[in-house]
Amino acid sequence: MDDSHEPATKRDLTEVQQGLKHDISDVRQELAEVRQELKHDISDVRQELGEAKQELKQDIAILRSEMGHQFDDLKETIRDSQTELLKAFYSFTESNRQRVTQLEGNQGALITRVGFLEDRVLELERKLNFPHHPAQ
Repeated sequence: MDDSHEPATKRDLTEVQQGLKHDISDVRQELAEVRQELKHDISDVRQELGEAKQELKQDIAILRSEMGHQFDDLKETIRDSQTELLKAFYSFTESNRQRVTQLEGNQGALITRVGFLEDRVLELERKLNFPHHPAQ
């Protein structure tokens, strides 16, 4: 018999109420379990993030250290290059100084020779311009 069109009795309502209470209790229980699982999952994620953060900090520290070493190597290479350039310039200036010293010496010798030649030309001019008269 189908009594779905019959009026509900207090007993029917009590059964429905008991059923709803049971269903609500089940939902609350499931919700509590889901909440607990979420808390556990969030805790796991936080722990994993903490570990990842720590690894990232270590990686950054390693990179900084490597970059510092590379920077030091670069500075040393630049200093070595400067030293080589300075040595090359020193050799060039030394040979140039020797050349200048030699040229100055040659110039001094030429000036002395020109001075002697001027003296000789002056002596010749005196002899030509002031002839000697035979002594009487």
